[in-house]
Formats: sequence, C-alpha cells, structure tokens
Amino acid sequence: MAAERMTIPGQERLTEELRQAAARDALGHAVILSGSGDLLAAARFVAAAMECEGPDRPCGQCGPCRKVLRGIHPDVAVVEDPEHRNVAVEVLRRAAADAYILPNEGRRKVYIFPDCSLLEAKAQNVLLKVLEEGPPHAAFLFCAPEGAAVLPTIRSRAAEWRMAEGEEAAAGSRALRLCELLCEGKRAALVPFCVQLENSKLSREDLQAMLAGARDLTAAGLAACYGSGGTPLARRMASSLGRRALAGTAEVLERFIRQCNYNVGVGHLTGALAVELMDQVRNKSI
Repeated sequence: MAAERMTIPGQERLTEELRQAAARDALGHAVILSGSGDLLAAARFVAAAMECEGPDRPCGQCGPCRKVLRGIHPDVAVVEDPEHRNVAVEVLRRAAADAYILPNEGRRKVYIFPDCSLLEAKAQNVLLKVLEEGPPHAAFLFCAPEGAAVLPTIRSRAAEWRMAEGEEAAAGSRALRLCELLCEGKRAALVPFCVQLENSKLSREDLQAMLAGARDLTAAGLAACYGSGGTPLARRMASSLGRRALAGTAEVLERFIRQCNYNVGVGHLTGALAVELMDQVRNKSI
C-alpha cells in the first residue's frame, strides 16, 4: 500500500503550491506563514521540504522528514524563550550566530519562529544582518497570524504564504478533488461530485473560487506537459490527460468562471460543467 502524502491539515491548495516551490528550489531563505490555522504545522512542512531527500518534497517518509516531524532534526530549531514573556534579544543573537555554522547532517539549517507576536521590534532587528548577508544554507520561517507582526524590513526579504480560511480552504480542497477526478476520467465519479456541489448549497462566489483553483492546477499540469517539472499532481495530470485535454479543460474552467459573474443558478452551472469536462477527458491525447 502506498504511503499517504504529507499535507498541511485543511490546506490542500497551499500544500500543492509549497510542493511546487520546493520542486523548483524556490522556497527561499526567509518565509512568512500567516493567517489562521496550525502555522507551526505549516512551518514544519516547509522545514521538511527543505531537508527532504525524496523526489516529492516533503515526502514525509525519508529519515530527514521523519526527524523534522518528530521535532528531533539537529538542523531544525524552534526558537522559543520559555523563561520570558517575549523572546529575549539574546536568544535571537544566539540563533543568528548559530546560523553561520554548517549543518550537522541536513541540507540546510532551519530556524522556526512559532509566534512572531512574541518578537519585539528590537529583537527582530537582530536578525536583519543574517537575513541580508547570511550563509546560503540558513533559512528562517516566521509564523504570524498577521503578516504585519513582522517588521517591514524583514517582510521585504521574505516570501509570504497565507493560510486559507473557511470557504477559501474548502474551495482549495474541492479544486484538488476535481482535478483528481479528471485524472481518473470516470463519469460515474465526476457527476456525483458536481451533484454534491449543488446539494451543499454552494454559492456562485464559492463555485467561482473552486473553479479558479482547478484552473490554476490545470495550468500547472499543462506546463508539466512541456517539461516544466511541477508537483506530483501536475505530472499526473500531464500523464493522464495530455496537452489537448488539459488545454480544453482550462478553457472550459475559464468560461465557467466568467459565467459565475451572472445570475445563473449553481445547479445549472455544475450540471453543464460535468458534461463539458467529461467531453474534454474523452479528447485526451498527446
């Protein structure tokens, strides 16, 4: 039985976006994880992706991934200060100095800051030099429900990834499931999925968000057809559907996104969507 892929709970779309960045080695040296949800879990996901030795980063199965998830990887540190209400400047100075030491066994040294509301401005300033001029093996992950908790001078040097909330997260999950069903190519599975969308009282705005997510995933699959790498899902879509079907699917999704702007019932849209998507799947070819 195949091992279950590592994910960020309730954040399917963010999971795929971070996987795609990891596949391109584009996670960077400074990352801000903002929004609601389990930010520390998201940070461990990113840290595992940075240390992973598998082809699908993070695989969750290799030695480095398992160590990160268990909190025992020698090169992944959670920067905390249990002795004070806020993280002391000296704690951050030690972390910044440690960053210049080569990793013990991993690909990188990763420092996770689990709650940036505990980092005063003076303390954050201690990190500026290592963020600007630090060694390429050092990476810093900042967890902040609001990105504004991080100084603008740090935000300008970091990539921010925001956790989806409520219906946004649900839309990402639905988009991922739709693309998986397209890869399977079974009308018997796709039609009930669309019926379920109607029965769940989905609004036109929520349907539009789901379609936009599916369109973006389809575009990644199309790029994978042309040798642009991509996530495992993108490669699966490229292999299962091919260029012609993916291009047609992207056009169908874009058209239905536009139709959501008009006063059309969700039931009408989802029914027609199932029919047109199955027509594209039947046209699959290289």
